[in-house]
Amino acid sequence: MKKSVRLYIDGTVQGVFFRAFVKQNAERLNVKGFIRNLEDGRIEVFLEGDLEPMKKMIELCKKGPKHSIIRKVEEKPERFQDLKSFKVLHI
Repeated sequence: MKKSVRLYIDGTVQGVFFRAFVKQNAERLNVKGFIRNLEDGRIEVFLEGDLEPMKKMIELCKKGPKHSIIRKVEEKPERFQDLKSFKVLHI
């Protein structure tokens, strides 16, 4: 079963390789989507893939890499888009 979700992450995630951490784990788990910084300082992560890898990926995003401090994660279900890769986007 496929699942898509959008996460909005608030916390100390700048300068701790958060985007690289998410991209590396998404590729390892075969989860597709993107990550980008938002103008308000949050991180937006769009994820899609099989149910079990998605659960693992969401938990990794809630924890973050060493030295990150995640204060809040807002999770919204999304329509599956069948993306082909995981990308780091720049605004």
